[in-house]
Amino acid sequence: MRPAHAVIDLSALRYNYRMAQGLSGSRALAVLKANAYGHGSVRCAQALADTADGFAVACIEEALELRQAGLTQPILLLEGWFEASELPLIVEHDLWAVVHHHGQVADLQQTSLAKPLDLWLKLDSGMHRVGFTPDEYPLIWRQLRANGNVASLTKMTHFSRADEPETGRTEQQLAIFQAATADLPGPSSLCNSPAVLAWPQAHYDWLRPGIMLYGATPFEFAQDHADKLKPVMQLDSRVIAVRQVTAGEPIGYGSRFMTTRQTRVGVVAMGYADGYPRHAKDGTPVLVDGQRTGLIGRVSMDMLTVDLTDLPGTGLGSQVRLWGEGLNASEVAGCAGTIAYQMFCNLNRVPRRYLG
Repeated sequence: MRPAHAVIDLSALRYNYRMAQGLSGSRALAVLKANAYGHGSVRCAQALADTADGFAVACIEEALELRQAGLTQPILLLEGWFEASELPLIVEHDLWAVVHHHGQVADLQQTSLAKPLDLWLKLDSGMHRVGFTPDEYPLIWRQLRANGNVASLTKMTHFSRADEPETGRTEQQLAIFQAATADLPGPSSLCNSPAVLAWPQAHYDWLRPGIMLYGATPFEFAQDHADKLKPVMQLDSRVIAVRQVTAGEPIGYGSRFMTTRQTRVGVVAMGYADGYPRHAKDGTPVLVDGQRTGLIGRVSMDMLTVDLTDLPGTGLGSQVRLWGEGLNASEVAGCAGTIAYQMFCNLNRVPRRYLG
């Protein structure tokens, strides 16, 4: 059996969620969209069922998967609904939904529902992706409060640069949110993972931790709270072949890497078809039997190559960790010109084994 696999440590997931809660005392929706960032949404939701205040997903398909698995906690649809025909399903399955454009407001005005909905009203405070402008937000809020299809309203926005505290952008967005919602009662939700970790003044009533739940830091620098997160996914494989290559020889497609010495090359059963980033550069860190070495040569579809020259005790069958405990996925992502979010979500073909 091919040795590539991912181990998902559910006890680490619970630890990270409790950290998010503990940083503020606010309630927190565990963000499980995109199959829990590649970790398996149902298994992650089940692991958090006795702990989480609720869950957040992108769309109704993701929410229904959790409901069909028996999860009864609140579930927020972060993109709301796409067609008015989804509204009866939202009612039937007791889902919460974000309202972020005028078409959704019109749907609520034109539809008769069996019971009113709990809605989260999105303010565009500067992300400029979705949401209502600060000028129109109070009017939309009051329209929805007067609508019989609306049971409750939570105010929300999304930060665009909370992982870059030196820019001043988060302070600007927070001020815009406060001004636009000053006269509007009810709970508020502003914080994604970097804001949970670094912006306590924005915690308010509901947090929305995502990447931090899975143990990857959203920052490109050391951060006290982020450094205490526990990696949930260990992506592992084994060395399946060893080659001795003389100096001056190319390794892999395109001859990107040229040996400068007699080199002992380990071939690992892991490639971009598994979700390992193809653009990982030479020297991208890898652990072989717990010892740090680096990638050499281009990543192939099913295999990659690492330098074993300075690890004489390693060889055929040695365990290889691509990211996880001892090697944070964010470091690997930085060497590949991507982010841990994308690496987790791109995980494919690799079987997942669950612990804890």
